[in-house]
Amino acid sequence: MNRQGMTKVAKLTKTFGALAAAAALALSAPGSAYAAQGILNINGQDYENPSGCYGVDWFPTSITNNTDAIAEVHSGPDCTGPVEWLVYPGETYQTETAQSVFVL
Repeated sequence: MNRQGMTKVAKLTKTFGALAAAAALALSAPGSAYAAQGILNINGQDYENPSGCYGVDWFPTSITNNTDAIAEVHSGPDCTGPVEWLVYPGETYQTETAQSVFVL
């Protein structure tokens, strides 16, 4: 094989290698739409495999986190304001001031 032919083979090998690496990365990376696995309970209401922000309807509030993610308890509505508390998996938190809960 001449030099020009070898250069083409080398370019094809690099191209296929890059494509294979990109495909492997795409298949191994988790999707951007992650949801916690389990149940988040806010004031008796169960949310299965929760993701995102949940409003608090009344006070006092009880938050039980039976998921595999951390739940942030916010002092403001729509998960705004300071984080009042972090509820780790398996924990329950009671509050009279929280207005929303965000599941990481």
